[in-house]
Amino acid sequence: MLRISQNVVIPDNEIEMQAIRAQGAGGQNVNKVASAIHLRFDINASSLPDFYKQRLLALSDQRISSDGVIVIKAQRYRSQEKNREEALERLHELIRSVLVTRKKRKPTRPSRAAVRRRLDAKQKRGKIKHNRGKVRPDE
Repeated sequence: MLRISQNVVIPDNEIEMQAIRAQGAGGQNVNKVASAIHLRFDINASSLPDFYKQRLLALSDQRISSDGVIVIKAQRYRSQEKNREEALERLHELIRSVLVTRKKRKPTRPSRAAVRRRLDAKQKRGKIKHNRGKVRPDE
């Protein structure tokens, strides 16, 4: 059972975990032991409130497939149990991240003095570059 908040809980039967062999360079152990965890969580079929589901499906996260399934692969640790805990923690963090509502940005304008300073600096820089040209005798 994964507790997201006070009243939101994901039962274990909604989270599918499978032990697989980890990728990458290993030693004598890597080809024999399935220590990595492949976690799958179907957003649409879950018991999450609709608010969570809508927000999760709206995320542009590469871990969420087009069918609405969250896929997390944890293989940092050599122990299967630690990888299982890490996968659950990453799922927890992903779901908690949709709770945070960002403040709406208020568009601002630069002050008149700031605009003037910027334009003066541009003119000054332009004159410096112009003066680098070839020197022509007075005509």
